[in-house]
Amino acid sequence: MKRNTPEFEQALDVMVRILQARAATGAEPLTYSALSAELDVQGHDVPAHRGPMSYLLEDASLRESPDGCLPMLSALVVLKSTAWPSGGFFQLARRAPFSRSGDETELWTRELVHLAKHYSAR
Repeated sequence: MKRNTPEFEQALDVMVRILQARAATGAEPLTYSALSAELDVQGHDVPAHRGPMSYLLEDASLRESPDGCLPMLSALVVLKSTAWPSGGFFQLARRAPFSRSGDETELWTRELVHLAKHYSAR
């Protein structure tokens, strides 16, 4: 699956819906494996730790907030071993358009709070 293909865009649509629903019900994080399994149930083979997963997560955050002012959907996805986002999340959070500040704990906690507020109000 490659970026900017119909298959990628369809998987991205499904991922955004999954993450929005998760955010709307309290923004409880889910593992890469759980997200991969949910995508698979809906017909999209996206391995948890390789291939297009990181690009889909980046694009999900950018689709929802192209100017970086809204919370990042990718904050919801964590590693099973640590229950913490991967380094890729923090790299994305610190670059434009998101340009988030603070230490990693503060940054991630703030994103989760903002996700719950933003999506529960929809």
